Amino acid sequence: MTQALEADAHRLVSTFVPRSGRDRAAQADFASFFAAEGGPVHREAGPDHLTASCVVFDASLQHTLLVFHRKGQFWVQPGGHVEHGDDSVVAGALRELREETGIVVEPTPAPLAYDLDHHGLSSRFGACASHLDIGIAVVVDRESALTVSEESEDVRWWPVDALPAEVPPQLVPRLDGLLTQLRDPR
Repeated sequence: MTQALEADAHRLVSTFVPRSGRDRAAQADFASFFAAEGGPVHREAGPDHLTASCVVFDASLQHTLLVFHRKGQFWVQPGGHVEHGDDSVVAGALRELREETGIVVEPTPAPLAYDLDHHGLSSRFGACASHLDIGIAVVVDRESALTVSEESEDVRWWPVDALPAEVPPQLVPRLDGLLTQLRDPR
């Protein structure tokens, strides 16, 4: 499975369509980690490694679903480390969504809306120095039943234009970029 994940990460990085300077910089950064072969897809690969997340919106694209991360003490999209049983980045992101919120979503049909975000981590995250996160946009029913995982303290819908104060600095540009992709797929 590791080779399949490496190939999938490389494919997503190499076919990513940048829409901004931030996107172009992220793609170049990710390309330095995920060359044609190989890449740090599991946490055992070193302190800088792949994660997969779901950036969840409601059908109106006016609300996003966030979890209050117990370790980080901030609101963030559901996501985490890909596991050896994940056969793709999307599979890992959807597994994380299910584990952290209880929401089950089928794999997203093409075109896939996603982004690339390499962010540093505090010492609260142990041996992990940074995450190379591929965030998959999904749209779900706001009436879906929610559950809180052991990794989180809360799960809640937030208006995209009225997010809580405790969010990582990269969340707002990620939401903006994914909303642009969802509203205007290329």
